[in-house]
Amino acid sequence: MSKFFCDTNSEVWYTKAEALGINVIKMPYTLGNDMYFYDLGKETDCKAFFDAMRNGESAKTQALNMDEYLEYFEPVFASGEDIIYVSFSHAMSGTFNSMRLAIDALAEKYPERKITVIDTGSISCGTGRMVEEAAKLHNSGASDEEVVKFVEEFKKKVKIYFTVNDLKYLVRGGRLSAVAGALGTLLNLKPILGVDESGKLASLAKINGRKKSMHTLVEKLATDGLDTSYPIILMQADSEADAKLIESSIMQKYPDAKVEIQMIGPVVGAHCGPDTLGIIFVCKE
Repeated sequence: MSKFFCDTNSEVWYTKAEALGINVIKMPYTLGNDMYFYDLGKETDCKAFFDAMRNGESAKTQALNMDEYLEYFEPVFASGEDIIYVSFSHAMSGTFNSMRLAIDALAEKYPERKITVIDTGSISCGTGRMVEEAAKLHNSGASDEEVVKFVEEFKKKVKIYFTVNDLKYLVRGGRLSAVAGALGTLLNLKPILGVDESGKLASLAKINGRKKSMHTLVEKLATDGLDTSYPIILMQADSEADAKLIESSIMQKYPDAKVEIQMIGPVVGAHCGPDTLGIIFVCKE
C-alpha cells in the first residue's frame, strides 16, 4: 500500500485533506522579510496576507530544496511503504528539479521502494479537484496504476479560469510586461487566464471591467459543458462578496449545481494578488 501525497498548491482545504488522510507537502512563501510554509488554511490567516499585500508588503514564493523533499519522503520509504504524489503543474515551478534529485537519492538507498508522481498540469483548486477524487479512489483500495490512469483521463475534464483585479502582481511576477500592464490598467482590462496543454498559465481573453470579467467566468460553464455531478469551486483572494455574486448567478442558471467558495492561499496568491477570482469545474467531455 502506498502513502498518498499532495502539495499545498493544490489548495485542498486542510479539513478535507485531513478527512481524506492526505500527506501534505507545505510550499514556502515570504511576506516581507519572513518565510512561511502554507498549511492549507489550518493556521494561516489568508485574509491578513492579502491585507498586507494591499498595504505594499512584498510577497514571493520559494522552491523547496532537496533535503526538504527528503524529509517528507524518506520516512515513508524507511517504513517499507511506497508513495503516490499528485502534484501541481511541473511547468510552473523549478521546485520539481529538487524533488527529482531527492527521488534519485532515495532510489539508491531504497531500490525496492517506488514513488509515483502524477503531474496534473494545473494549479490551485484545479489541482485540488483532481487530488480529492484521486485520494478517494486511492482510499477505496485502487492501485497506484489505477489512480494514474484515472487522473490522466480526469484532468482533461477539469477546467480552471480566473481573473485578476490588479495587473501589477502579474507584472511583478514576470507574467506580464510593464508596458502591457500599464496599458491594461489604463484601459481597465481584466484578463481571463487559464492553463494550456503544456501546464503553463495562458491568457485567454482581455475583458473590459470587473463585472464583465465575472460574467465571462460564469459563461465558461455553458461553453465548456458543465457536469453538475461535481461541485463548482469559486476561489477568491479575499473577495468573498464578488464570489457570492458569481455563486448567485450560477445558481440561477444551474439550480441543481453545488458551489463551494474557497480562499486562495498565499503561495498562489503571491502571484495573482488580492481580489483575484477563479472558477473550477468539471466538464462532461
